[in-house]
Amino acid sequence: MNLIRNLPGPLLIFLGALSLSFGGLIVKSFEGASLWQILFWRSLFFSLTVLLFLIVSYKKETFKAFYKSGVPGFFGGVILSFGFCGYVFAMYNTTVANTNFIISLQILFLAIFGYFFLKEKISAITLISIILAITGVLLMIGNSLTPGELSGNLAAFTMPISFAVLIMIVRKYPTVDMIPAQFVAGICSCLVGFILSTKIMISPHDIFLGFLAGFFQIGFGFIFITIGARTTPSAMVGIIMLSESVLGPVWAFLFVSERPSIFGLIGGVIILSAVLLQFYTLLNNSKKSVSH
Repeated sequence: MNLIRNLPGPLLIFLGALSLSFGGLIVKSFEGASLWQILFWRSLFFSLTVLLFLIVSYKKETFKAFYKSGVPGFFGGVILSFGFCGYVFAMYNTTVANTNFIISLQILFLAIFGYFFLKEKISAITLISIILAITGVLLMIGNSLTPGELSGNLAAFTMPISFAVLIMIVRKYPTVDMIPAQFVAGICSCLVGFILSTKIMISPHDIFLGFLAGFFQIGFGFIFITIGARTTPSAMVGIIMLSESVLGPVWAFLFVSERPSIFGLIGGVIILSAVLLQFYTLLNNSKKSVSH
């Protein structure tokens, strides 16, 4: 575990984004498992991975880590579980490209929520970014007329929204360790999958994919990002995380031949442009604050 902690922060962020980028490919590769069965097994293995990490990191202090996270950590975990559920639902019903492009909107939701809940001003460039992003999303959703794909696109919004809410909690309670919150998120989404599944048992092939998704994809993905973000500037974290949105559709195209629609690609390019514009603003603001 010390080996992971000693790696450079930006490298850990990239490794986390790389791990997360395989989510769509894994969900699309399940043979017979239903949406809720996928959610159950993915969340179960993720919860076990986070718990193992907590035990190795905190040893006898593991229960104390949960206690210290308190209500903010528990509430943050519950909110994050909505994002986990929405992610699987979106990947199951719409394209990997659409889901990843919508997830990249998290930086814009941070700006919007910051304005309403933290009274942070929205600059003209941020406003332009939001308008651009809305245009891209409307292109993508407007082209998704089938009920399944439309619901998948809409469900994808739970991920950036829940992430933005989680960051608001972190900023309000900066001393709270969010790794126990990830365990709470995994358990909550696991319960949702269990309750909504008609049966739990699936084929060994699909259980193995659930293990890959829970242990390697989101397990290591979130752990790498959580550790790497401690020593990496927030603007750089956001830019590196964009690699997830770019690589996810590439894996789906290469290994399961999923081709996003032309409107989905155009909308995605507009969204990524809006996100990069917002990052440019954040980068400039951080440079100004350092110079002062």
